[in-house]
Amino acid sequence: MTRVLVVGSGLAGLIAAVRATDAGHQVTLVTKAALPDSNTRWAQGGIAAAMFPDDSVESHVQDTLRAGAGLCDPVAVHVLCSEGPARVRDLIRFGVDFDRDESGVTRGLEAAHSRSRVLHAGGDATGAAIEAALVATVRERAARSLRGVGARLRVQEHTMLVDLTVQDGRVTGAVLLGPDEALRTILADTVILATGGAGELFPHTTNPALATGDGVAAAWRAGASVADLEFYQFHPTALAVPGTPLVSEAVRGEGAVLRNALGHRFMLDLHPDAELAPRDIVARGIAREMTRQGGEPVRLDATGLGRELLERRFPTITAACRAADLDWAVESIPVAPAAHYWMGGVLTDIWGRTSLPGLFAVGEVARTGAHGANRLASNSLLEAAVFADRAVRALRLPVRVSAGVSVVTGSTTGGLPAGVDRDAVQQLMWECAGVLRSGEKLAEASVTLADWATRPTGPDETIAPNMRVRAYEDANLLDLARVTVASALAREESRGAHHRSDYPDGRLELTRTVAWTRTVAWNRGTAPDTADGMRSTLNLDHPTEAEEAIAC
Repeated sequence: MTRVLVVGSGLAGLIAAVRATDAGHQVTLVTKAALPDSNTRWAQGGIAAAMFPDDSVESHVQDTLRAGAGLCDPVAVHVLCSEGPARVRDLIRFGVDFDRDESGVTRGLEAAHSRSRVLHAGGDATGAAIEAALVATVRERAARSLRGVGARLRVQEHTMLVDLTVQDGRVTGAVLLGPDEALRTILADTVILATGGAGELFPHTTNPALATGDGVAAAWRAGASVADLEFYQFHPTALAVPGTPLVSEAVRGEGAVLRNALGHRFMLDLHPDAELAPRDIVARGIAREMTRQGGEPVRLDATGLGRELLERRFPTITAACRAADLDWAVESIPVAPAAHYWMGGVLTDIWGRTSLPGLFAVGEVARTGAHGANRLASNSLLEAAVFADRAVRALRLPVRVSAGVSVVTGSTTGGLPAGVDRDAVQQLMWECAGVLRSGEKLAEASVTLADWATRPTGPDETIAPNMRVRAYEDANLLDLARVTVASALAREESRGAHHRSDYPDGRLELTRTVAWTRTVAWNRGTAPDTADGMRSTLNLDHPTEAEEAIAC
């Protein structure tokens, strides 16, 4: 029986926990907040899959490759799109009630899709519906295990991942911060990271406040390779009010248009698909228009859709507008780009395996290669389901150690950088590594972040009560800001979500992954070497036919 530690309770973590329990493993699921709290819960747009007779896996593959701007891993994309329909059917069996009309399950069109293939639940509450169904499934499995029926599944809420433990080059467990703010180590044969993204790197994000990149930071400190961190997708349309609630791409898919302060529909001048162009193009178009208007948000005009459709199809957004004293049925609403989704993360193969034996990564924390430089709309929930399922199947595969992986021994837990100012980190990242970038600004950010990282460290005991989670989060954000800026400096071109004014064109020779690996163990608060401690390495091999047969 394998001891499996799953960290995170979004779609990827919940699927992994259920699948591993059903496979007979001994599973512990830990999550930083309450079990239902995750990025998944806030996903509005839907889940994309080739489920209908007028669609095909190959069409979905081609749309994904085009959106990824030449940097997708074609094998990972084919896995994503070919296994996606089966994973959607699994979600239906788990109790997700996708929207239907008299003809059956309804579907929508979103940007850069050539077919209407996006399924929704509760209108614009797809993530919430998926999260609720899977949380209920996990609680049912946990209750059964308490009664001695089936494999053991234990759930620990309000428990934060602090660091991974590594012995002789293999992950052996994790250091966790419990609800009592005490550090504990849990041993495991396999750790599956499903900790989501890091929207809190930026002051404007559609992510919940818990999205601080804990899994990516811990994996990097432990010596796992991370990759493509420069590719952070900014959603073009977040409501420009406190909290920046998301205004789903599906609104533009239904026919809403973007206008500047003069009422001009400016996206018609920038791309033949106008508002339905790939997200990076729309986000940059909005950012430039806002610069011309002195920072004033642009307007999203959905008045042509009518009140009945808006309230039925987008109840969550309608409620957000009302909370901001806006009536989007009769007036255009202010929108601006916000950090939304990280295409980069912990580098994995198509089974979720990282460069460290014993460590898997699934969902937004992982860089599978399926998204390339720019995620296709509504592929994120699909990726989480597909690769979480594959990771659990891969537990039956023999361990492979990839060449060139550094050996790190022991836990990296130590002191914390004193006085990390999250607001300052966020503002610096927005100005220098946001929607629009330049080499000059990135270099300035690199120097500033390095200076902040060399501030004196202090022991954990010096942290004020009830502030320990915040302190660890802030330290993670500082680590991730440094590696992200280094990645953005290394990619001297503009491609997908990464745009540099000093390198405005793409360079075909830069099709390699920008991957960084810690080459030595280090303690929290010890400043990582900017270049010497990171290197661009590692291509994880695709599985052999024998491995495919074992895992299937």
